[in-house]
Amino acid sequence: MIICIPLGYFIANTKHFIKPFLESILSIPIVLPPTVLGFYLLIFFSKDSFFGSFLDSFDISLLFTFPVLVIASCIYSLPFMIQPIINAFEKVDKNLMCASYTLQANKIKTFFKVILPNIYSSIIIAMVMSFAHTMGEFGVVLMIGGSIDGVSKVASIAIYEYVEELNYTMAHIYSLIMLLISFTILLITNIIKNKNIRYA
Repeated sequence: MIICIPLGYFIANTKHFIKPFLESILSIPIVLPPTVLGFYLLIFFSKDSFFGSFLDSFDISLLFTFPVLVIASCIYSLPFMIQPIINAFEKVDKNLMCASYTLQANKIKTFFKVILPNIYSSIIIAMVMSFAHTMGEFGVVLMIGGSIDGVSKVASIAIYEYVEELNYTMAHIYSLIMLLISFTILLITNIIKNKNIRYA
């Protein structure tokens, strides 16, 4: 939210030539194989890279830790968060903004009091969908987090490992939990979307 809301607002309202480049860069995780993204993140955070060696000078190593999974997941799911927000900003009635300015409200107050309340449902949908997308990620997580019990093992990797071990009971349990969570997330998203259509 901290990254995508201001960035989405900028992209939705700018006519700068950089706009299509920004949109293309932010959409790369949609078409790029997760293993490719994971590979380059692995290189970026390794001690052989500039950034990795910089962190190492402070005795910080992020690879195969939970924090790097969060960072990678944010990058991987960024398009699923920012695209609905950009679309919502583009659809905000400009007359509402003009009315706010007419009533002496500055841009910051207009943003928080007029624009954000009009797109709150899109923000919720974006959050829910990006969370759902991240929850099932496999390639990126495995590349930079490995599969360390209690540190970086996630449900999608656990299911894969249980199937490899022919432990179908645990695979069923984990898969059922993921299925229920996914259904609940989609149900919430569709309820919010239909509610907005009804009141539009």
